[in-house]
Amino acid sequence: MSDLARSAMSARLAKLPSDLPPLSPEEEEESKNSLGSLPGSGLGPPAMCAKPNPAFAPISASSFFGQALQVVVPRRNLDCRVYYTPPGDSQGGGTVMVLQHGAGYSGLSFACMAKEITEMTRGECGVLAVDARRHVSTLANPNEDTDLSIDVLVDDFVDVIQTVYPDTTVSPTLFLIGHSMGGSIVTRACPVLLDKKYKVGGVAVLDVVEGSAIEALPIMNSLLNARPDGFDSVEDAVEWHVSTKTIRNATSARISVPTIVTPSESSSSNVPPIVWRTALRSTAPYWESWFLGLSSRFLTVRTARLLVLAGTDRLDKELMIGQMQGKFQMVVVPGTGHMLHEDDPTKLAEIVVDFWKRNERLVVGIKKVGEL
Repeated sequence: MSDLARSAMSARLAKLPSDLPPLSPEEEEESKNSLGSLPGSGLGPPAMCAKPNPAFAPISASSFFGQALQVVVPRRNLDCRVYYTPPGDSQGGGTVMVLQHGAGYSGLSFACMAKEITEMTRGECGVLAVDARRHVSTLANPNEDTDLSIDVLVDDFVDVIQTVYPDTTVSPTLFLIGHSMGGSIVTRACPVLLDKKYKVGGVAVLDVVEGSAIEALPIMNSLLNARPDGFDSVEDAVEWHVSTKTIRNATSARISVPTIVTPSESSSSNVPPIVWRTALRSTAPYWESWFLGLSSRFLTVRTARLLVLAGTDRLDKELMIGQMQGKFQMVVVPGTGHMLHEDDPTKLAEIVVDFWKRNERLVVGIKKVGEL
């Protein structure tokens, strides 16, 4: 994006939370890689050894979010990609569900769920999905971009919120929803946003528990070794995710997977034409920081709390005690895997919309979930 386009976008974001004006022709062209033809539809020729399967061709995200935007955060040298559908009552604040993806994924992993939320609430709830640094189209200072420690990711998240909603007196009520690594980010960001006088109606963590995550760290490299180094085409990447049940919803995979792969810059015939955009092995030094202390932070966050899991066996001792004490709401979604919000976006949307209704639209005398 040109400096002129960035300046124009920064000026326009300062006017939020009102609905955002349409992109200029130049900016529209810049955003086509996420809303229009997604990354993947123009990622270069596929490998000659395999013909792309049209059943797994990329699907545009243009009907799932209202806009794709680059949010410039000068104090962090960050140019952050967000996907945004404003709330219907944007002039009066309204409610926005802020969605943070897990490691290696993108904001478009929430595309199907976001559309369901918008439709279920008849536009009353807006959605804002954020791409973390070193993921997809979020750009940072190359000298700082290598740091994916939890403090850096939380500061990024908070500063993006402050840039999008600079005036806390008219900003919407925020419901923070994070998957895996993103769950740790939103949990830690909540107290910071509350201290800055933002209204946070609740925090929802999707399929991550501190105990299970820490226990799994020693075998993470083995799990990554089971992944292919790359693919012959974007369609091949989508098909791999679906066939291995990494993502069990082909429609969601066709939207999100093209954003997490990229054309290889290598001319070597040993390197696949399409490779992973984020090298997860390089993030290993930060894995422990993402999850250590997550359970206690989640249980003490000063808002309503929701934990959504793909299986009950994922609870650690601290959360089991907290659940028995009624400190948070827990929902298990059967028939899903780790990417539960992609596997069953309708069910996940129903869960978070119900969570919003219970904790934003309160009847006198009823306490929020987690408030004893």
